[in-house]
Amino acid sequence: MSREAYAPPTLQPSSSNFNTTSTDILGSSTQYLCGECNAKVQLKKGDAIRCKECGHRVLYKERTKRMVQFEAR
Repeated sequence: MSREAYAPPTLQPSSSNFNTTSTDILGSSTQYLCGECNAKVQLKKGDAIRCKECGHRVLYKERTKRMVQFEAR
């Protein structure tokens, strides 16, 4: 097969439920807690890491509220 005959694959829409667009990736935000004033701060990808209330630059990622069930033996 010669190099000139190579055709790169094209993107085709898939029928799966995992359809991610660039707006979904950039639009999602993550919630953090300020280390100084304990305010909740939502940051998107590319935002400056700074509290919007006091300007402190130490933010902690909030833990999930997921309940873990343990089985008794």
